[in-house]
Amino acid sequence: MVTLLDLLSAIALLVWGTHIVRTGILRVYGASLRRLLGQSMRRTPLAFLAGIGVTALVQSSNATALLAGSFVASGLMALAPALAAMLGADVGTALMARVLTVDLSWLSPLLLLTGVSLFLSRRQSRAGQLGRVAIGLGLILLALDLIVEASEPITHAPVLELLFASLNGDILLATCVGALFALIAYSSLAAVLLTATLAGAGLIGLPVAIALVIGANIGSGVLAFLNSRTQIASGRRVALGHLLYKLLGLLVLPLLDPLAAWMATLPLGPQDRVIGFHLAYNSLRCLLLLPSVGPMARLCTRLLPDQAREEGVARPRYLDSSALPTPSLALANAVRETLRIGDLVERMLDHLLAVLQGRQPELGKAIRRLDDDVDALYAGVKLYLAQLPRGALAENEDRRWAEIIEWAINLEQAGDIIEKMLGKVQHPKTERQPAFTRSDLEELSLLHGELLANLRLGLSVFLSGDAASARQLLRRKRGFRALERRLAHAHVDRLHRQVAQCIETSSAHLELLEDMKRLNSLFCSSAYVVLEAQALVAGGADEGAPADGELSRLIGPLASEG
Repeated sequence: MVTLLDLLSAIALLVWGTHIVRTGILRVYGASLRRLLGQSMRRTPLAFLAGIGVTALVQSSNATALLAGSFVASGLMALAPALAAMLGADVGTALMARVLTVDLSWLSPLLLLTGVSLFLSRRQSRAGQLGRVAIGLGLILLALDLIVEASEPITHAPVLELLFASLNGDILLATCVGALFALIAYSSLAAVLLTATLAGAGLIGLPVAIALVIGANIGSGVLAFLNSRTQIASGRRVALGHLLYKLLGLLVLPLLDPLAAWMATLPLGPQDRVIGFHLAYNSLRCLLLLPSVGPMARLCTRLLPDQAREEGVARPRYLDSSALPTPSLALANAVRETLRIGDLVERMLDHLLAVLQGRQPELGKAIRRLDDDVDALYAGVKLYLAQLPRGALAENEDRRWAEIIEWAINLEQAGDIIEKMLGKVQHPKTERQPAFTRSDLEELSLLHGELLANLRLGLSVFLSGDAASARQLLRRKRGFRALERRLAHAHVDRLHRQVAQCIETSSAHLELLEDMKRLNSLFCSSAYVVLEAQALVAGGADEGAPADGELSRLIGPLASEG
């Protein structure tokens, strides 16, 4: 019993090591890998090679499936190149299995010592996260040694001998067991490494080991498909195609016995034969299937058609819960959903101008529906970010987390303000609106145009973090404030001249000007965040004093303007 417990704990350590390596790599290089994969998706061969490289680094084809699926769901790439990337991901997983089964036991203590030192001393930095990766690699190598040691006494246990012997008589059962372990371990790599170790210890024969490897590959495909359930249909097609390609591996099962007999003649040890089969199987399968990505894409589109858009309150489109273990990817998803909120606010502003000018009074109802959509998406972003543990985020990720939530709050407040502005322009039931003078309408339209331009620039600054654009936005904020003052004074001047129509709508006119000023402050807030972050980075080399001075010089005169 104790020996079995030792084996299970060693397996758990192997699974945990692969998880640490995957999350560490994605936290440090997640954005870069995402960019590399996205730029390679225009051509099938490049996508195949990118899939190999990304998966070899993160040691998980599921993470690559998540990235590729998000690109397809957002329309940034076609389905066929994404399927090519997934075929490359299978090859990348096989290559890492080959690397990790080389005798590197001497390296495990060095990796653990170095990794723990870096992680504890510089946890929130890139070096600390690389230390996390080193810890994971050290744990994987240590776990493989522990599995070998724990397996030796088990080979003489009658019960386990009977259990493994039952797999010899049922290859399909062995395949299912391999798939099940890949699902439990959340990694086909861990399942294959364990299979090779058990074969090397003599616990299982080569035919059973090959069936377990094929099953582990299928289990990985099932896992990726289950993880894609929160995506829209276009994103789920990547995981579906990946699974269908994996299921084609079942065609090898009828040839398993002669294949195992031939491999037994090779001058290799049992462990090397299993790993060699895994590498050859995935390489040949993926290269042979690579020309079929086009027909497979059409089949997946037929099996998973686009669903008709449901009417009613909008639902989050990019907040994929399976990305939460990877902070860089989760934050990117939150950014995309927040930009979607910005697009809704922009539409609300466009509709408000049409209602104000009396061209389309029926758009008042559309504005109220859009505000409900803004509130729903804001709630989704807020709850999504709340699931990210801020203590585990790197410094730049924590800063981006705060930027996203602050910008989402500002956009939600902007939606509420626009809806209140509609109440001053149009009665909610009768749709009657005050008769503004021609001069009033021209002034409000002019200020509305500036406001819309600042919203678009603010969204751009939020997305890019460009300091030059942030400074331009602050200059535009100052210009907007000056324009708003001038228009308010012009309106008061018309009151002084006793323009009757102007007197009737004066209160609503001045309140709309004030509301637009508040909206402008919300839209320009992203500039302060970007310049503050730049000042902190610039001041890092000199204890922050110059950075604080620079920040005050940049935004000090503007902060008092509201």
